[in-house]
Amino acid sequence: MKTIGIFPASGGLGTSTYHHLLTLVPNNNVILISRNPDKVPKKYTKAGVRTREASYETAPSDLEKVFTGIDVLFLISYPSHVKDYRIKVQLPAIDAARRAGVRHIFYSSLAFAGERDSTKSVAEVMQAHLATEGHLRHLAETAPGFTYTVIREGIYSESTPIYTTFFDPHFPDASLVGNEILIPHDGKGKGVAWVKRDELGEASAKLIAQYASAPEGFKYVNGVVLLTGNKEWTLEDTVKLLGEVSGKELKIREISVDEWVQLPQVKGYFSNEEDARTWATAWEAIRQGATATVTGDMKEILGRKPEDFDVTLKAGTRATTEQ
Repeated sequence: MKTIGIFPASGGLGTSTYHHLLTLVPNNNVILISRNPDKVPKKYTKAGVRTREASYETAPSDLEKVFTGIDVLFLISYPSHVKDYRIKVQLPAIDAARRAGVRHIFYSSLAFAGERDSTKSVAEVMQAHLATEGHLRHLAETAPGFTYTVIREGIYSESTPIYTTFFDPHFPDASLVGNEILIPHDGKGKGVAWVKRDELGEASAKLIAQYASAPEGFKYVNGVVLLTGNKEWTLEDTVKLLGEVSGKELKIREISVDEWVQLPQVKGYFSNEEDARTWATAWEAIRQGATATVTGDMKEILGRKPEDFDVTLKAGTRATTEQ
């Protein structure tokens, strides 16, 4: 069994992944790397899990030391939609891992580019992912013995607030104007194949465990896994379901990006107008079908049908603005 590292082993996806992974592989084969390794539950470290301290802000030379002894690394993307900074920290981390002797990297990309073989998207949130995927492809072509797997993680069922101007069905009066969701989209046309975040963590863990135990037969070497929900939901149908959950009769009112960036809840979330405008490219990408693709990858990897979007929402799962 190969030694597995998760970096960063924190946040919603990272935590979910290691919780599932530790039920699948010997715990003493796992190294969890994070800014605050003391937050890893003691039951795991007592069972043999090792922890190391680092973050994306750690110098590449120090990251190289942190990654030493790891055969398989799950690299979870930096939590920002802004392209330049993500690239600035992610590519040096990959290079540090390769110099440290990591032989295979799983990279948590995003399902915001349509079909699995697509290398284009108008969404700003996808640009650093595409650049990172390209860097991994280049390394696999030029560095003997190095391989990778891109996991394009689907759009979280719990992340509807960032696509509905921060409407949270469990706190419905916090961001409404009357009964309207104000976004730069009419809600019709191509939609989103929402998928439960914890099931993405579970599927990611199963992929990592499969490779670590039998790399020779792993079918996603130097390839892309596209993890999606069972069906595509238009934003109109998504908002209708949010209304059912919140007990309100909701509808979308399309506004311009110029109007959207001036909304109080948008100003309160983004640090500046430029960040808000770049995030707004997500709606044009949705229009073009970037989040509408449905695959059977989740069902195949989990061994069961993934949980439907409406089931997740009605179960009261806590909303998040992570993605």
